[in-house]
Amino acid sequence: MSSADKNLSEFVANNLPDISNKKFAIVVSEWNETITGALYEGAYNTLLAYGAKEENIIKAEVPGSFELSLGSQKFAQKEEIDAVIALGCVIQGETKHFDFICMAVANGITEVSLKYNKPVIFGVLTPNTMQQALDRAGGIHGNKGDEAAFTAIKMLAI
Repeated sequence: MSSADKNLSEFVANNLPDISNKKFAIVVSEWNETITGALYEGAYNTLLAYGAKEENIIKAEVPGSFELSLGSQKFAQKEEIDAVIALGCVIQGETKHFDFICMAVANGITEVSLKYNKPVIFGVLTPNTMQQALDRAGGIHGNKGDEAAFTAIKMLAI
């Protein structure tokens, strides 16, 4: 279901685990900082709203979305980290660069999650325009950061 059909900030909060002692790493791309900053705020506030403690949330910044995979791996390999949330935004441009970056990041984050057997959440926007990004970073379609944090919580219940 696309975010045009569902608000990214609305959840069904059934059977959630207690996350008061869980540790989260949020890895944030500095590229498109206006968008990724909003995604971070959404993820951070959602974790707090569902019971995470401030001291158990670590923020790490990486230069761009391509670097999210390695940044996420640095935290996923730490036993004390229970879940990693990778946040970025790659906006379609005039070249194929968009396709290569998006595919690499999606594959990289999936590989890290499987390698370390823990939730590593893909919170990367891949819009066609800046307006679409704004709409999904706290705008009319909610906040992908909220959704990413909620997904991390849900995955910890498995």
